[in-house]
Amino acid sequence: MHDGMTLISTLAAAFGLALVLGLLAQWARLPALVGYLLAGVLIGPYTPGFVGDVHLAQQLSEVGVMLLMFGVGLHFSVGDLMSVKGIALPGALVQMGAATAMGAGLAHFWWGWDVGASLVFGLALSVASTVVLLRALESRELLHTGNGRIAVGWLVVEDLAMVLALVLMPVLGGKAEGSGGNLAVTIVTTLLAVAAFVAVMLIFGRRLLPWLLWQVNRTGSRELFTLATVAAAVGLAVGAAALFGVSVALGAFFAGLVLRESAFSERAAHESLPLRDAFAVLFFVAVGMLFDPMVLVRQPLAVLATVAVILVGKTIAAGALVLLLRYPLSTALTVAVSLAQIGEFSFILLGLGQSLNLVPAEATSLVVAGAIVSIALNPLLFSGVEPLRRWVLARSAWARKLEARDDPLAELPADTPSTSLAGQIVLVGHGTLGTALHEQLGERPVVVIDRDRDVVEHLRASGQAAVLGDAAEAMTLVQAHIAQAAWLVVALADVRGVPALLALARQLNPALRCAVLAHTDEEEQWLAEAGVSHVLRSQRALAQALARVVSQEEPTARGAH
Repeated sequence: MHDGMTLISTLAAAFGLALVLGLLAQWARLPALVGYLLAGVLIGPYTPGFVGDVHLAQQLSEVGVMLLMFGVGLHFSVGDLMSVKGIALPGALVQMGAATAMGAGLAHFWWGWDVGASLVFGLALSVASTVVLLRALESRELLHTGNGRIAVGWLVVEDLAMVLALVLMPVLGGKAEGSGGNLAVTIVTTLLAVAAFVAVMLIFGRRLLPWLLWQVNRTGSRELFTLATVAAAVGLAVGAAALFGVSVALGAFFAGLVLRESAFSERAAHESLPLRDAFAVLFFVAVGMLFDPMVLVRQPLAVLATVAVILVGKTIAAGALVLLLRYPLSTALTVAVSLAQIGEFSFILLGLGQSLNLVPAEATSLVVAGAIVSIALNPLLFSGVEPLRRWVLARSAWARKLEARDDPLAELPADTPSTSLAGQIVLVGHGTLGTALHEQLGERPVVVIDRDRDVVEHLRASGQAAVLGDAAEAMTLVQAHIAQAAWLVVALADVRGVPALLALARQLNPALRCAVLAHTDEEEQWLAEAGVSHVLRSQRALAQALARVVSQEEPTARGAH
């Protein structure tokens, strides 16, 4: 094919095969990203047939990383970041140190690599993939929960550490002049550059970006607004990398962070969503293109050892650290699984290591093989978190103690008014829907159950009765005084656990009435058959509310004319 068509042919093959294999993976009850990875393998240089341009695919996938991190920043605040610094900062640094030690020890003592190559290899196994983590959290609606914020904060710390590692690698490879003094200067310079970038974004970017979007919005052009959003994400990411030496992912994250306080943050997130999804697919395809299947034949034990460090070593290290920092078992499992994979930074690190002649060529094959396996298995690990948590809690008193941690938020205060605990409404979930519903209930007594610590702390501070925990557990329902409740209202996006929750609640209160919002006709029928007394169809309920507003306003509007 003509050279000018390389980009088009690579995109056509990548998107086409990703669609077909993604559908096949879904039909086989596997995550769609497994299909995307296989699509990359098929159009990669190590398999026969059409070969896409690896370098082009990698550059396009970087755009996906920028847009994803920009979207995270739009829904993340400086307060969120600071609220998790107590766990994210020490946790990420110690976990990276432990994973680096495991990988370096494996390479040095088993394979006989020198110290420099071993350290680079271990560091490549220590850092998780931005794209994989965000896709996993978003697909399970965990991104904006307390556990999700901890995982994202952990990732930001890892990115900052990797920025420093990439700057120091030439020193490790003997490419920089001097030794100890020069190393100290390099570290200080890098830290000052990162601090300067953060200061510029928080002081000047916070004013400039919202003003820019306001000016574009005044034109009334949707395409110009979308263009401004994408230009802000990509332009600031690339500018941050060029001027301050930070990663493009980190630059895009802070671009979204400073734009969050703008009135256009939700619209900016919505407008960039299709591009984010498309380029995220390209990321997985690009990873697959790097994979040489023959490494499984040539070095099967080395691949297994690499995968073990990623899936077992990192998971145990992260989970143990979270527990040592006195967080509950559910947080430990979520964070541990979130980090049980590697991705883009690992490839960047290995690429630089090879250019500096620090690592052997086989290191890249092993890291890519580890990335492929860990990325493919990560959604399955996530799906097993909740069943594993419940299995462990049911069989281990020690685990139940870890989960509770004598948490004062897990039970109502002793001075909770008795009027709030008789005929009350137990509201499960206090997200967007739960908050809006709570506001409409007025003076009705309500006890909120939520798994987000920040939500429960905020409600307690405002004088609202709230319990931290999983509503599907009997102890949580007991703490919410479900036996005296009149209503159980479930305000969650995922209603698959409602039948089991309702069955447990009615064991404690047989007369309990239950209301749930269904999103499809199938959900509505299924919930009704499960015994939910009041199932509301979301679109129908919205239409009825709008009809009431129109009916009430119509006479007034006519009178005004």
